[in-house]
Amino acid sequence: MITLRKLASIIGGKVIGAPEQVISGVSDIKDGAPDTVTFLFNPKHQELINRTSASVIIVSDAAILNDKSGIVVDNPRLAMAKVLKLFELPNNIEKGIHITAIIHKSVKIGKNVDIGAFTVIGHNSQIADGTTIHNNISIGDNVVIGTNVTIYPQVAIYSRANIGNNVIIDMGTVIGSSGYGYETENDIHHKIPQIGSVIIEDDVEIGANCTIDRGTIGNTVIGKGTKLDNLVHIAHNVKIGKGCLLMGLVGIAGSTTIGNYCIFAGQSGVKNGIKIGDRAIFVSKAGATKSLPGNKIYAGMPAREIHEKNKRDAAFSQIVSLKKRLKQLEEKLAR
Repeated sequence: MITLRKLASIIGGKVIGAPEQVISGVSDIKDGAPDTVTFLFNPKHQELINRTSASVIIVSDAAILNDKSGIVVDNPRLAMAKVLKLFELPNNIEKGIHITAIIHKSVKIGKNVDIGAFTVIGHNSQIADGTTIHNNISIGDNVVIGTNVTIYPQVAIYSRANIGNNVIIDMGTVIGSSGYGYETENDIHHKIPQIGSVIIEDDVEIGANCTIDRGTIGNTVIGKGTKLDNLVHIAHNVKIGKGCLLMGLVGIAGSTTIGNYCIFAGQSGVKNGIKIGDRAIFVSKAGATKSLPGNKIYAGMPAREIHEKNKRDAAFSQIVSLKKRLKQLEEKLAR
């Protein structure tokens, strides 16, 4: 539990109402419960404030609280992230190293490291301080894992991968799997061995069931602060800059270079071997087939600047309408 005053100080907001109001949890504004805090992101929906039973509402404008207790902040969504962190459920893992874990004697383990049941760690790997490795995880030889990393169950990390500090890897993800490379001769597909590895820089978050392939010769690199949603595929030798956001079912083909702070919406993708500039944004299902500059929004397949895509779509609709009218006119003249 926490008081309204204390919560406001943590998220940097202004208290409206009773500062000593006790908050025991978080609820959705449409199903608000007494003694909980909730959020209103869009002032246009202020009618929800009158209907909610939540005791405290975080808003961006005090005028819409209608005499209810609340906290006024500049960015309610950012405040929500901070509040949810306070009420986040703890990791349910036994402290220390579980008796069933199989760890090679050459592994170096730092302080306050937790390793769950049936986890296997190979030769000469290193686990730094404060890292939590859950159950049923496979970590290969010569893997380096930084401080305060959290790895959830069923993750597989191949040999020689390098994981930075404060990284989160969710359930079922595979890091360092063999890249998809073949050379065809006389209709026979010859596998190209992938002998590189993967580097995950600091503060990266990787969702559930992602796959990050190792490089063919060099490394696949995920830049600092980049966040991957569930079901993202990063192919061999890809270089992703810092602070990028990749959403569900995004695919980045091999040897592609992605700049800093790019955004890829769901089901978008990039062809192999091209470059994408800093702060490029790809809307859902956009497909980049050539190198594209940054600071632009792209849509369609092949991906074009969104205003160009919209113009083409409008012109196509006009052509379809014109063809329909011409056909009607031909039928009329034929009578």
